[in-house]
Amino acid sequence: MTTSIHGDLVATDHGAAVGVVHGNLNLHPPPPRPAPVIPRQLPAAPGLFTGRTTELARLDRALTHAAAPRGPGTDTQEPTTAAPATRPAGAGQGATVLVSAIGGAGGIGKTWLALAWAHRHLERFPDGQLFVDLHGFSPTGEPVQPATAVRGFLDALEVDPNRIPTDLDAQAALYRSLVAGRRMLIVLDNAATSDQVAPLLPGSPSCTVLVTSRHRLDSLIDRHGARHLPLDVLSPEEARGLLAARLGADRVAAEPEAVDELIRLCGGHPLALSITARTAGTRQDIALAEAAAELRDLGLEALDHDTDPAASLPTVLSWSLRYLTDTQRTVFALLGIAPGPDTTPPATAALAGLPDRLARRTLSGLENASMLERRPGGRYAMHDLVRRYATDTADTTLPEEVREAALTRVGDFHLHTAHTADRLLWPHRVLVRPEPPAPGVHPHPLPDTAAALAWLDAEHSTLLATQLTAATLRHHHTVWHLAWNLTTFHHRRGHRHDEVTTWQAALHAADHLLDPATRSRTHRHLGGAFSRLGLHEQATTHLEQALDLALRHHDPTEQAHTHRILAFAWGQRGDDRQALEHAHHSLARFRALDLPVWEADALNQVGWYAARLGQFDTAREHCQAALTLHRHHHDPDGEATTLDSLGYVAHHTGDHHQALDHYHHSLTLYRGLGDAYQVADTLDSLGHSHVALGRHEQARTVWREALELYRDQGRDADAERVQHQLDELGRT
Repeated sequence: MTTSIHGDLVATDHGAAVGVVHGNLNLHPPPPRPAPVIPRQLPAAPGLFTGRTTELARLDRALTHAAAPRGPGTDTQEPTTAAPATRPAGAGQGATVLVSAIGGAGGIGKTWLALAWAHRHLERFPDGQLFVDLHGFSPTGEPVQPATAVRGFLDALEVDPNRIPTDLDAQAALYRSLVAGRRMLIVLDNAATSDQVAPLLPGSPSCTVLVTSRHRLDSLIDRHGARHLPLDVLSPEEARGLLAARLGADRVAAEPEAVDELIRLCGGHPLALSITARTAGTRQDIALAEAAAELRDLGLEALDHDTDPAASLPTVLSWSLRYLTDTQRTVFALLGIAPGPDTTPPATAALAGLPDRLARRTLSGLENASMLERRPGGRYAMHDLVRRYATDTADTTLPEEVREAALTRVGDFHLHTAHTADRLLWPHRVLVRPEPPAPGVHPHPLPDTAAALAWLDAEHSTLLATQLTAATLRHHHTVWHLAWNLTTFHHRRGHRHDEVTTWQAALHAADHLLDPATRSRTHRHLGGAFSRLGLHEQATTHLEQALDLALRHHDPTEQAHTHRILAFAWGQRGDDRQALEHAHHSLARFRALDLPVWEADALNQVGWYAARLGQFDTAREHCQAALTLHRHHHDPDGEATTLDSLGYVAHHTGDHHQALDHYHHSLTLYRGLGDAYQVADTLDSLGHSHVALGRHEQARTVWREALELYRDQGRDADAERVQHQLDELGRT
């Protein structure tokens, strides 16, 4: 449609007059709209940024995926690190990428990563970048309110103050309108809660958002499709790169061992490494070895700072405690002093005196706050430096009686669960019951032998640490009973050095226990442990003391058991005659005591040492009698040992096929028992029978497995012998 002017009339091309014009009429185009403001709020990129190549690449992939057009047949699988918000079909401008937790513990480098990535991709955001530190965890202790953050963004976009509504929802709507369709990056740093973040999320798929937080921000993941990008410590290579960037490559290369120790002491924690580098960098005349020694001696104190909170690792970590509940703070502190490298919900329930469900929720809350890391198998662990901070927190905030009560409960939990496990592994063993656990402590249920072995494998280092803690607290009963209840497990897994260590601790504890049999048993087990390590003089000394105590206290059961171990010890020394003599003593006493399972064990010992001396008829007779008794009393451990002895007899009397049969049956039982120590020995013997039958490939197979087990168990002499056998086999 066109418009013309005739005198005082304004007419259209349709011929209709639509109005009257008085005076002169001048037509001008509308004034141009001002160009939109392009904010550039990003702080400077972190200086000397190193590492994090994997995390940067994951963010790159998320951005690329979000920007890819979607259409029929397009792969809709989202990356694991970020998820675009809902957008119109076919939109190819990008998507809102929410990384809800570039996160982890305080000082792990979340902000550094976000800024480093942002500065590398500024060309992708030509319409500007908005940044706000939400102060979720900071010296002020006051998080930025969403209204304050939104108003800051509106000011950055140069909105006329008179146009800004007073209502937060209206302000957020105005903010979303202003950034709609613009290719912008919004960095929401140091968030405490999802509520802080939600009003700041743009609605336009053209924008990209990065969020950093120590918390996982679950509702952001659930409601807005965000993905958690956990940030762990630096790898040793990345940590070395950080120190080289800060201190100079030459200085780092000049003291490689000191640098390795600094990295180990800092645990790859970026803030700890940066503080260490700053300290060493300002003391150019001080060797890095001296800096490492200072960090080793002072611990967290060396990473503290009196006047600058952000330069103090303990202070930075302390900010995470503000959002914890009282229960979470207490559990966090107690976990700092709990024995072992990690924990489980049942152990935590005992430690803190909590119901199981509350213990699980508390651990989950600490994980969400990046104070704990959940690992496979339902285990939870702390970074070493975080744990040191937790220990300091326990020492300064919890009364001594609270700490000791907690350690008593968790010690009882581990002891009584170990007792249950030991009964499952060897039900025929002498039953020595520990005292009842502290009120409210319930052992972890173990339904069968497989569960018992799995629990002991998973908790072994914690059980050793529990014994050390009990010794420190002078809980002598716990110290001794842990040694007793770990012995079967130590035998089967070949933990020979740990067996010696636990029984040495038990020997000291036995001085404070009243039962006279306790000290005899302790010397007996310590002697056996020394014998397995090949420390024969120490073994003989302790076994003689055990026998002397058993005789003085008129304890025939202990006498029988001590002769049994003396037979083993002399056999280990290569004196089979002495071994056979003690085996006969043991057999006579067990028969007199009417203990058929132990009688069977002694029968097998007599048979074994008789075979070693070439008395094969005697050996076969005693071993067959032992096998009958073991099977009658359902003792697979004794049955396996006796079958191994019969295999030896058959092999050395030329019946190699029978030897193979006995050895295979023995192996099946040992494997079922999880007895890796005896599996290695039987595999070694089995290989010789294969060689005798000319089956070199089968011999090679079993000897290779035996070699691996010997090496795993630290049995160097046995490993060397089997390696020599393999070498000889290769030359035939």
